[in-house]
Amino acid sequence: MAVTPPARRRTSTGAVTGFVLRLARESIPQTQLSLAEALEVDLGTMQGWESGRRPLANMKAGALLSLRRRLSALGADPAVVGWLDSAMDADQIIAAALEPTGDISLHPLAAWVHTRDTAHMLAWALTGVSPPGLTDRAPLPRRGPVAAGPLLASADRVQFFQHLRATAEAARSGSGGSTLLHRQALYLASYDRGPESASWTAHALHARRGVLATRGWSESWAEARSTATALARLGDPQPLLDFIERSLADDDTAEAANLNYWAYWLGGVRLPQADDRFMQDRELSGWDPVTLLRGLTYGMHHAPGYVDLYIHTLWALLTTHPWLPQASPRLAHDLAGRVAQVLDERGTSERSRRELHTVHYVLLDRT
Repeated sequence: MAVTPPARRRTSTGAVTGFVLRLARESIPQTQLSLAEALEVDLGTMQGWESGRRPLANMKAGALLSLRRRLSALGADPAVVGWLDSAMDADQIIAAALEPTGDISLHPLAAWVHTRDTAHMLAWALTGVSPPGLTDRAPLPRRGPVAAGPLLASADRVQFFQHLRATAEAARSGSGGSTLLHRQALYLASYDRGPESASWTAHALHARRGVLATRGWSESWAEARSTATALARLGDPQPLLDFIERSLADDDTAEAANLNYWAYWLGGVRLPQADDRFMQDRELSGWDPVTLLRGLTYGMHHAPGYVDLYIHTLWALLTTHPWLPQASPRLAHDLAGRVAQVLDERGTSERSRRELHTVHYVLLDRT
């Protein structure tokens, strides 16, 4: 099934990556001209990369790898350079909306499971909220107005969300590979907080609440999780609490799927995943528990709507790997402080409070 592409003007579909490249250049620091000379390209090429008119993703793989290495050699902030991959992913998703091919089977949201970093890059372009790691990295001042981020023009944002909704509708009636596309498009649609758009998204999500009724692991588990978290984003936390209680807690396969998904979402799984099957690995192989613990610890306060899911995942991780506090005492100390703060706030479910007390006990017992 196809989504009919609208007629539109030519647009810049590499703007997110271009903005990250600009922050990397300024972190050296270099001017556009001096960096162009260092990279042995002309000034127009450099300006095209940063504006998004010449997307970095269109470069040959070898040339792109050489660019990244050269930026690092010149002294660019490695944390900023590290965002280039997720920025290119975000630009690819944006390009699919602004310059659609009409064939949803080729849509990037149908090709791989996106990560938190990609979601952060998309949120930056769609809502203006910068990723946590880039919050304090404002672009250097210059003559005239300076954009604080790669926020899309209003008309482009409207088209992006219209495309997402149309894609989600088309994928819903599809089969096979359309399942991943549907759940990811519907989740991203929840970023549009306009009254009419939020109403459409809430209606579409509530229409899928049947998947939340399944107990424990099922083939629709990933869709149920995505539905519940998207509803929480829209201000309805109860489906997520129900999901934890009904479709996650006390089911070994579901608990493993949740840990695997979080490890991937937080960047602990190095290879991109083409579908949701990686979640079913009961051996919990392929990711580092310390990396997952770090992501959960420092991410909890950036996602207040999902605190109960963070808490349950921390509880499951420390129950599975009780040695983790000894592996990283500093991390365990920081987590203990966050646990105490959440317990004082009293804004979580009874299950979450019980699990927090267990986490607190493990931290005290093992450090």
